[in-house]
Amino acid sequence: MATPELPITGYLDRFSHRPGETFSCFVSVPSGGTYRARLIRVVSGDPNPAGPGLRFVDCSERFDRSFPGRHQPISLGSYGIVDQGPPCDAAAARTWTALICPGIVDQAQAVLSEGPVVLGIGPDGACHGALATDATMRKGEWYRIWLSMRPATGDVVVGQQRLDGGAPVIARGRMAVSPAAGPVLIGAENAAAPTGHFTGKIEAPAILSGFVETWPDVGTLVVAAWDFSRGIASQSFTDSGPYSCHGRLINLPTRAVVGASWTGAEHCWRHAPGEYAAIHFHADELGDCGWEPDFTWTVPEDTPSGGYAFHLRSAEGEDWIPFYILPKRNGPFAPIAFLASTFTYQAYANHARAETDQAYFDRVAAWGAAPGNPVNYPIYGRSLYNMHLDGSGIAFSSRHRPILTMRPGFLTFNDARGSGLRHYPADTHLLAWLEDQGFDYDIITDEDLDEEGLALLRSYHTVLTGSHPEYHTSRTLDALMDYTKTGGKMVYLGGNGFYWRVARDPAIPWAIELRRAEGGIRTWAAEPGEYYHQTDGQMGGLWRRNRRPPQQICGVGFSSQGRFEGTHYRLLPTARDPRYAWIFDGIDDDIIGDYGLSGGGAAGFELDRADDALGTPDGTVILARSENPPPSHFTVSEEVLAGHLTISGEPLQDLIRAEIVYFERPGGGAVFSVGSITFCGSLWRNGFEGPISRLLHNVVRRFSG
Repeated sequence: MATPELPITGYLDRFSHRPGETFSCFVSVPSGGTYRARLIRVVSGDPNPAGPGLRFVDCSERFDRSFPGRHQPISLGSYGIVDQGPPCDAAAARTWTALICPGIVDQAQAVLSEGPVVLGIGPDGACHGALATDATMRKGEWYRIWLSMRPATGDVVVGQQRLDGGAPVIARGRMAVSPAAGPVLIGAENAAAPTGHFTGKIEAPAILSGFVETWPDVGTLVVAAWDFSRGIASQSFTDSGPYSCHGRLINLPTRAVVGASWTGAEHCWRHAPGEYAAIHFHADELGDCGWEPDFTWTVPEDTPSGGYAFHLRSAEGEDWIPFYILPKRNGPFAPIAFLASTFTYQAYANHARAETDQAYFDRVAAWGAAPGNPVNYPIYGRSLYNMHLDGSGIAFSSRHRPILTMRPGFLTFNDARGSGLRHYPADTHLLAWLEDQGFDYDIITDEDLDEEGLALLRSYHTVLTGSHPEYHTSRTLDALMDYTKTGGKMVYLGGNGFYWRVARDPAIPWAIELRRAEGGIRTWAAEPGEYYHQTDGQMGGLWRRNRRPPQQICGVGFSSQGRFEGTHYRLLPTARDPRYAWIFDGIDDDIIGDYGLSGGGAAGFELDRADDALGTPDGTVILARSENPPPSHFTVSEEVLAGHLTISGEPLQDLIRAEIVYFERPGGGAVFSVGSITFCGSLWRNGFEGPISRLLHNVVRRFSG
């Protein structure tokens, strides 16, 4: 049965451009019919009829065209390819071999293929075609496998041997198959249309001259030997044999993984690359879709900065492909910048959630929400929160593919008290509020900040984050810290922010890498010895484990989480101090945010608190604190030592709180933080009114000058 695809969808060359720069749009229409693409500005992405609704501004005067559609296929599965393999004498004996650690053993998979010759594994062990060792392999064990042919006699041998000292298992047969020079595939077969993808680790694949009966009785010469310990940070691999038949990787398999000879003496691949000479391939992996561009659009010079989308419509359906337009490089600039959390949007891209049930889809239909859910469309790849077929975590996320979760109107949860929005659509609560309040603002993104650093921020009086700026690089953290140290003012409007470290490779800027190392709330854990990124060679995991806790940047850090439900804040006596009265001007009640479109309360889902030991700056004042947390909330694992013992010494239950804080930097900068993912959902209360809206208006007005 064919894998389901959306009737029309696409992706862009990147999430943002400036006026004068050109977007490239890649579109697939499986039916092949014509489609219309027009420009819209996205004001609100919340389809909840009790909220601001889906609000778009038609910008078709800037772009509105029709195009012939075409189906652009997606090929899942990672592999390595050598476009031209070593010379081949069709009459000479030849051997193919590799070390493997299979992640799946119950289906046929190709390990090393050259023309019609395929060394693979299956339910009956190492195999070539119907010839198999009849020795079932064990998942997670290392084996040497080999295939030898003597075309002159038709003799064929397939063998396997466990590296822990097991005896070789050999199958002999006769076949009229001759090798042929051409492409060589590692982890797949059939170069014209790769298939049979391998799931597991492969190390030291090689082609030898001569016929090998058993291993290690090898009286042969090397024809090709691919050494994966070289160039670990890259998407290419090296042949150390006489013909230098180097290759390239497709669909981002994972490198910097422990190999067959890992001793545990070193945990960083840069210090012992020979022990990291394996690549982890996966049959369900997707890097760059590799589609051809269907249209381009050069941003007119007078286009205002903001959130936009290409609205695509065909006879069978429609889709929205969102993006951001930055201001011109030399301005003019608004006083306010919204920093779109594009690394986080990308980390959660196509997150398939187990709790997506029929009640969820009923709400989607009733509200006219975005209909495409990743649960139904595995063809577009998964998120950094999902796992591969063998249970290993997905370490790379690409933006060169359709991202169904990054759409106006996409619902993450069937929220009993609100809209159930997260990430891209949830952040439109803030954008719609800025529009309603009449604030002049620009939009910049994490990716732009990673590439341009502090220079991107210098022109702004204040920078606002979204509801969940969770994933960051060292360069984005450096820029934000330097910004507030040199007079800039930041408003952190989320929870669980600045939490995980991600890495990028300039050669593949469309991908981010994550290693879920050493604790943290996570859906999978990096394997021992595999904590260091392949792309930058640095330790992955929590920023807290890298001695850069979020408290250092914004005064608060992740402390607790629960279901997508929220409660309120209670103002503390410090909130009435004359020094901070401007923040609460017009707010008479001490309880604020007991309502909202995200979980029904301003303090919910994932909560942050201040902690001097983790770097909350001196002079930070706690202005409000959440109370009465929902029963589903619990303290995060990195705060817990054993039983009910916590690192801070506070009782477990007391750590379940969000705190609103304010502090000033010696250089004139300042930071205001709310410590909750659901805060921006409470900007709306029968319109953009109420104490949460008033509170943020006071802060943004003061910070923006």
